[in-house]
Amino acid sequence: MNEHAPPSETLRTALTALLDGLPPKQAAGAVERLIENYRGTTPTHTPILRNHADATAYAAYRMPATFEAVHTALTAFADAAPDWTPAGHTDVGGGTGAATWAATATWPAPRPTTVLDWSDAALALGREIAAAHPALRAAHWQRARIGTALTLDPTDLVTVSYVLGELTAADRPAVVDAAAAAAQAVVIVEPGTPDGYARVIEARDRLIQAGFRVAAPCPHSAACPIVPGTDWCHFSARVSRSSLHRQVKGGSLAYEDEKFSYVAAARFPTAPAAGRVVRRPQIRKGQVLLDLCEPARTPDESGSPGEPEQLRRRTVTKRHGDLYKAARDADWGDPWPPQI
Repeated sequence: MNEHAPPSETLRTALTALLDGLPPKQAAGAVERLIENYRGTTPTHTPILRNHADATAYAAYRMPATFEAVHTALTAFADAAPDWTPAGHTDVGGGTGAATWAATATWPAPRPTTVLDWSDAALALGREIAAAHPALRAAHWQRARIGTALTLDPTDLVTVSYVLGELTAADRPAVVDAAAAAAQAVVIVEPGTPDGYARVIEARDRLIQAGFRVAAPCPHSAACPIVPGTDWCHFSARVSRSSLHRQVKGGSLAYEDEKFSYVAAARFPTAPAAGRVVRRPQIRKGQVLLDLCEPARTPDESGSPGEPEQLRRRTVTKRHGDLYKAARDADWGDPWPPQI
């Protein structure tokens, strides 16, 4: 295995090797059962990944999507804090370790890393997969009950990805509070559904109450301008489909889009984007329509009143010159305006 390959490529190669020893029908059956469990609305009281076959199927099927979503969130955070590199990382409920791979892809230098999960099968497989990457070989894989009793050692970065939805209403705030108490920066990722977004907003509020400031995706730390129940903020990451994906889901596309919601917040100063593209840009003849989340505007010297944080549609036309060219290249989730 090429140890100098990008983490995403190394991870994909390691996951492909995992499936060599697992019969295709067994892998597909395990994935279908796991999908049903993860779609359930009742938190489980035993680990969903019960054995090596479960963990292998989950890793091959979900790790690439989780990696891309978390990597996108961490990259947005890194853009807001370009001079900061975490000296340590704890991944809460990390399972087979997708977020640790994402952190390594964002900040390549090795660092003390701890993955906490309550599934022994997931932890064992995560350790096995991590052997493929030099920066992760020394990671610590520890069994822990993720809930109200969780305590974390101080560290720079805590990630909590695709975990809150598996917890009870009492466990969710306790886990967010534990992350806030331990870390200088917290990044939380959930599925890009209305419920996932709601959990992210609850976590965002708790982090702000704990003294954190939002670094991404929001351009501000004020209340989200979305009226609850009318819409939800989410983003998309493109994921290469494996043969297992195509076998389980059908279809022939070589990719799928992972929808996710996230918040990245820090105790130290960051430079959030001036605005964020929150929908796919609409490219029309001679113009681009951008749906943006923007911060509040304070009253100016001319007496113009301030404006609250809001979602705003901006139209960029050819007469805007280089800005128009940038708008045509803009993507969902990008900061706006760009550096030109």
